Order: sequence, then C-alpha cells, then structure tokens
Amino acid sequence: MDFPLRFSSLQPSSLVWNRREFLRLVSGSTLFPGLPAYATGGFERKKVVIVTFGGGARDEETFAPDGQENIPGLIKTLLPQSTFFGQVINRGILGHYVATTSLATGVYETFNNFSGVAPPHPTLFEYFRHDLSRPVNDAWVISPSNGFRNMGSSTARRYGPQFGAGVILPKHLLQAAVPGRTPDGFDRLLRDTYEEPHAAGAPATGEADLQQMESILRLSRDEFVRHALTLDSADELSVFVAHQLMLQVAPSLLWITLHDIDSAHSGAFSLYLDGIQRTDRLCVEIWNQIQSNPEYANKTTMFVLPDFGRDSDLDAGANGFQHHRTGDASSRTTWMMVLGPNVRQGVFVQRPIESIDLVPTVGKLLGFSTPLAAGSVLSEVA
Repeated sequence: MDFPLRFSSLQPSSLVWNRREFLRLVSGSTLFPGLPAYATGGFERKKVVIVTFGGGARDEETFAPDGQENIPGLIKTLLPQSTFFGQVINRGILGHYVATTSLATGVYETFNNFSGVAPPHPTLFEYFRHDLSRPVNDAWVISPSNGFRNMGSSTARRYGPQFGAGVILPKHLLQAAVPGRTPDGFDRLLRDTYEEPHAAGAPATGEADLQQMESILRLSRDEFVRHALTLDSADELSVFVAHQLMLQVAPSLLWITLHDIDSAHSGAFSLYLDGIQRTDRLCVEIWNQIQSNPEYANKTTMFVLPDFGRDSDLDAGANGFQHHRTGDASSRTTWMMVLGPNVRQGVFVQRPIESIDLVPTVGKLLGFSTPLAAGSVLSEVA
C-alpha cells in the first residue's frame, strides 16, 4: 500500500515561520543552546510519560498567533522548560486509533481505523518489557474509548501480549461502577466516539474492570463514582485515573491519550476550542503531578504531541476544523514538546521530523532497542 509514500513531497505549513517568531518572543531566542541537562542515575531512575494532545488540533487554534490564547498552559508553563519541535509530520492514515497506534509502534500502520485490532508491529511497550525484562505493572496505557482497547500490544512474533502494556479504559471502569444505570451527568463522560458512533461497540464491563479499579488504582466504587461526578469530560476522568496509577503503581512507561478535542466532529467550533483549552490545562496538570510525585520528579521525560491536525479552511474539498480527511499540510503538520532531565530548555527545533520518530527516541532514552520501528532517534533529546 503506497498511501504513506504519496505524501513524501508534503510541504511544511506556512505557519511554522510565524511559530518560530513567536517562540523567539517567549524565550528570548529560539536558537540559544539551552539550559544544562540535569544529572541522572541509572535506568531505574528514568521514566517516560507520553501524552497525546489527541483528537486533531490545527496550528490556527494552537501555536499560530491567533490561536495562542487557547493554550496558555503550554506557552507560559511548559514551553519555557521544553525542547520544542515545530514541524512534526504524519505521513500515515489520519484516523485517531490507527494514527495513535502508529505513534506507539513507530510504523505507519495501515489497518482499518475502526476495527479496533491490535497492530501487526511491536509497540514501544513490548520493546521496553522484552529488552529490559520489566514486570507487567511497569508499562501502562490509558485509552479514551473502547476503540483503543488493543493498542497495548501487537500480534508480532517474539513480542505480543506477554510483553505488552496494561490498558485501562476509564469509561469501562465508570460503567462497571454503576452497572445497569447511567447517573445524571455521566453522559458527557461515557460517549465513546465523536467520529463514527455506529462503528464503536458499547464498552464491555465486568469484574476485570472492577479489579483494576480496586486492586490497581486502590479505589472503591463509591470513591470512583463520587469523583467522576465532579468532572466535566472524559479526558478529566483519564487524567484522574493516570494520577491514581502514578501514585499506586508508578510505572516507568505511561501513555495517556487525550481525546476531547475530537468533539470538533460535531461541527461546533466552540466545542473544538473548549477541547483544546481543556487539553492544554490537563497537560500542565499532568506535568505538575509528575513534579510533585517523588517517584517521578526529576527523573521523568514527558512527551506531548498531537496525533495529527485538522483540515484547512482553504481547501474546497474539506470541512475545515470539523474533520481530517484531505491529507493537506494543515492536517499532517503538528508539533511536539519534550520536557524533563537531560532535555535542554527553551530550545526550538525547526527541522522537519516525523511522528514515528517517537518510538526510537524513547527507546534510546530508556535503553531498549526498537528493531522494527521505521522512525529515527531525535538527537536533540536522546
């Protein structure tokens, strides 16, 4: 299948230069060498948290001049501490599950986005546990919907579920905690997909979900439900679960997929902006949780990146912010922010990279090989 190759001549978005100018204003100069790296110990002191700014966000509503008001947390809190990559290109299929799984395998996967199947190529979780003999509780994925349930491991020979990550679906936990009924106010937390409601089956719930809640997260049903009632979105529920997981298990490799931004498929621009603003706030919240947790503080590298963008308003065959179907530069060119020890602060990297570079870069940071990944190690951070 030649789909990924079709876009080999993709040109960067014209917004990249404006973004560079903006970053110069924020950090004084985007070209200075950066602050010195922190000293760290051996592998046992290193952790990685990956957060996808998921759901598809364009430059126009984020790092372009008119969009910066939507991401104050990224700009004021995280950007000055980060190495920032301004041109991250996704050459694969622009569906959320297949694209997010491609980020996790380092290969542009080509399976049906709505199939929910496990990927054929090994995930970074499998490489991590296989090469470093890490225990089952040391790698976890927190996924936003039932359609992401199989991204913790692949069908690849020599790897597979025995080396995969544990997967937590917060919506499953919530439905298991309130079986047979949907309390008032929970509809906003339980909607499974915005793009293809008919393609996603209802989440299965049962004893396995209750066991995760009680034995892993150390939460009773009542505690979980009480806290869920205070939340406004499914992503807030995911971040709450991530916080509990960090407190109780402290995995070395944690993947959190945020997805509220995909409410853009409803066609309401206000919901799209609200999703971006909430995701911005939650990214800062996750970083603050990392820094306040002794198991993570000063030993954790955090990656934040969108799965992809959304269509341009200028494309006659597109629906603008609502969808991601054209494969134009607006939908394929995004960004990535990296923070943590051994990462230079206040550095802007303008050269184009690819979204599949994430896996080999994490492998280099944590000391495991990624032989089947197609991306490249990013020398700026690993």
